[in-house]
Amino acid sequence: MDMTFLPAHAPTWSNRLAFDIALRLEGSGEPLESILKTHGITAEVLAGYGKDPAFEKQVEHLRTEIREKGLSFKLKAKSQAEDLLTTSWLLIHNPDVSPAVKADLIKSTVKWAGLDSSVNADVGGNTGGVKITINLGGSSEPVPVVDVQAEDADAEYS
Repeated sequence: MDMTFLPAHAPTWSNRLAFDIALRLEGSGEPLESILKTHGITAEVLAGYGKDPAFEKQVEHLRTEIREKGLSFKLKAKSQAEDLLTTSWLLIHNPDVSPAVKADLIKSTVKWAGLDSSVNADVGGNTGGVKITINLGGSSEPVPVVDVQAEDADAEYS
């Protein structure tokens, strides 16, 4: 795969590396030599990552998760899924990947991020719309209601 499609903001370290380091620091991971070999890095490179505030924050977050929630399948899957976002990004921006695959990846990413309106509608049935009723008082006629949904700029009147 052509690595020229890497996003500009992508870290050079992976969430899986941060996870492996967090496990090691919590006393349940692989030996350091094994981690370095698995990730194809040297101790010097790892020391450089240790100076990255984002890496430090991710390792500390994962250590807290491991201490408080234990080592779970869900935590491992979450770590892998976060790493796979970079792969997804690369595939979406690769001109050799079919439009159907790209569309599926984009839809999945939007859904996972919680930006899909059908996901929002499933949570309590509220999509963030606003309903305003103005009672001008003393009138027995029906009061007009304006219903505006966040994803639809058109207003419905009833």
